[in-house]
Amino acid sequence: MVKTVWSLMDNRRGSVNQALGVLKALNPSHFEIVEKKIDYTKLSALPNWIRGCSLLGITADSKKQITAPYPDYVLSVSRRTAPIARYIKKQSPRTKIIQLMHPGNAGLDEFDLVIVPEHDKNKKSGANIRYIVGCPHQITPQYLADARTKWAEKFAHLPKPLTAVIIGGSIKGKPFPSEDVEDLCRKIKKLKQEIGGSILITTSRRTGAEAEKIIKSSLADIPQYPYYWGTSGDNPYAGFLACADNIVITADSVSMCCEATGAGKPLYLFVGGDKWLTAKHKRFAQSLLDRKCAILLGDNTDISAPQPLNAAAEVAAMIEQL
Repeated sequence: MVKTVWSLMDNRRGSVNQALGVLKALNPSHFEIVEKKIDYTKLSALPNWIRGCSLLGITADSKKQITAPYPDYVLSVSRRTAPIARYIKKQSPRTKIIQLMHPGNAGLDEFDLVIVPEHDKNKKSGANIRYIVGCPHQITPQYLADARTKWAEKFAHLPKPLTAVIIGGSIKGKPFPSEDVEDLCRKIKKLKQEIGGSILITTSRRTGAEAEKIIKSSLADIPQYPYYWGTSGDNPYAGFLACADNIVITADSVSMCCEATGAGKPLYLFVGGDKWLTAKHKRFAQSLLDRKCAILLGDNTDISAPQPLNAAAEVAAMIEQL
């Protein structure tokens, strides 16, 4: 019998991408997916212990979507969608509710399954919580094949091997320190001196103008295909993952790092000094290193393909078992 899953999709792009990875990993012969687009009002900023199991904080149009008949499963994709999932459970006790990422302590026991990254183990635990390394993503063999078809020709003129360089930046108001940016550039140049080839480089909104200036200046003499933050045209990120022979990535984004492991390429992780990464990010980076998913950038160049992280398939299997 096919079960119905409502996925509560809000405006948190990173959370939605995780949910999409899980939904694509579910067996389509077992589940019918219905995406519910959730838009918020200012009241959504209230803490969940005030919002409770209610539709408080979402727009009237969003509320119209949350009506009977209720589904077999609800996938809540962020902290702000957790009260909506709890509301549905209150109206329909048979509905199983699943939370991606820790929703906070309010109503935690009401969830049938809560998926929490290992680096957040310091938060309240419970019998319904399952831990995963990293987070779900959408990087599948088909995703990579499609991206390779689209982008390979655009990189064909560059000397091989191709090294994707994926750079994040500031974390929760903590800037990307200039000394770390300079260290990153030194290590990239050293890697390219040892293995040769070109770089496929991209930055993010969080990189910042000063850091980007250092990166452009320091790496200008390396053959490259650049796509800096704000560049117009198609974003080649998928093409970078698909076409690169190896990948350098900064450890400030859990989602980007997990996607990079999904590419199945040798992965070099940059963690910087003591002023940049948070304790949570450091725990996550260490989990990648411990599981041989990556090595530290600058350690050596003798690296085989990493152990891939496929949290989306793990979570899908957990849902199948409910």
